[in-house]
Order: sequence, then C-alpha cells, then structure tokens
Amino acid sequence: MNHLTLDIVSDVACPWCAIGYKRLELAMAEVEGEITFDVRWQPFQLNPDMPPEGEDILEHLTGKYGRSAEEMQAAQQQMTDIAHGLGLDFSRMQERRAHNTFDAHRLLAWAAGQGRQTALNLALFDAYFGQALNPSDPAVLQDAAESVGLPGDAARQLLSSDDYAEQVRREEAYYKQAGVTGVPAFIIAGRYVISGAQEPQTLANAFREIAAEQPASA
Repeated sequence: MNHLTLDIVSDVACPWCAIGYKRLELAMAEVEGEITFDVRWQPFQLNPDMPPEGEDILEHLTGKYGRSAEEMQAAQQQMTDIAHGLGLDFSRMQERRAHNTFDAHRLLAWAAGQGRQTALNLALFDAYFGQALNPSDPAVLQDAAESVGLPGDAARQLLSSDDYAEQVRREEAYYKQAGVTGVPAFIIAGRYVISGAQEPQTLANAFREIAAEQPASA
C-alpha cells in the first residue's frame, strides 16, 4: 500500500475549490485499496482586502475579470450545474457577496487539530454557496463548527482572539512563494502540483504515477 500527503490550497469562497474537492473524492475512491492519503487544507484568500460589508458578487466578479454581467451570470450557472451533479448545494450561488475569509481560515487551522478540517470546509462551502451566508461572520463560523461536532464555545473564543492568525499568514505566504497563484491547487507528496478542479480520472492517474515513485508503506 502506498501513502501520499495531499495538501489542498483552497479558499472557502472559491466555487472551483468545492467542485475540485468533490472530484478529488471520486479520484481517491478509484484508487482505494492502492493508495492512502493524508489530506490537509492550506489557506488562500481570494479577497484579502475586502471590507467588512463585502461586495455584491456580480459587481465584484465583473470588476475583477473585466467581463459583462451576462457572461459572469452564465459562468456562475455553469458552475452551479457542475456542482449539482457532484452533490453540492450551490442553490444561492448568485445571491452571495464577496467577503474576506481570514477568520474562516483561522477556524480551519484549529479544526485540523480536532480531526474535523475537511468536514468544516464542506460545511463552510455549503453555508456560502448553498445559503449565501457570510463566511466572515463569527456566528456563521460558530454554527458551521457546531454542525460538524466541534465545540461552539471554543470556536467562539478562538474567533474573538488572534489565535492561529500568524499560522495562517505564514502558511499562505509559503504557498504563494512556492508559486501558487490560484486555487484549488493540489500539492502531492510535497513536490507535485496539480492546479485547478481537474476531472477525477486525471487526478487518479496522477496519484498512481506519483505513488509508483514513492517507497511503499507497510
């Protein structure tokens, strides 16, 4: 049996990150029995300078990408259709606002130590894309933590402090310096980078090729 570390550089405000993870799940299922994985989520902020009130998503996207509102709405609908096919709830995709996600990343760093990081990430994807909730709102973050079995009091205390702030900044800077400029990015065995929400078969093939180069684990 081979074992691979898998670092997912991601933002909870990134729709392709949610889609990419669901495709990743399918790829990992395909190689089940051949390869085991240690999955770790790493921080990336799409909107680090966003003010607290956020910004209308359509205004934000048209300004960011220089495309028309109609083009961006069509792109959002395409992602919604893809997500639905993977079992994701993107029903309020076009009602959300662009927000800063720094505190969400702090909470995810804490959740990693509780063994609930992936579950919390999925809950935050659902809150943002399925319910159009604000991922910078401490109440939303606490509710998401509680929904995956994390203690709400501890989550609230963390969010009212600066805990994990330096860790998130350090990790985000590390991956940017390593060349990650967009998300999702999958870093396999600390060396190989796959960018974007690739199809499951593409990921599975890459896992097999990389695992073949690694020493087999017992």
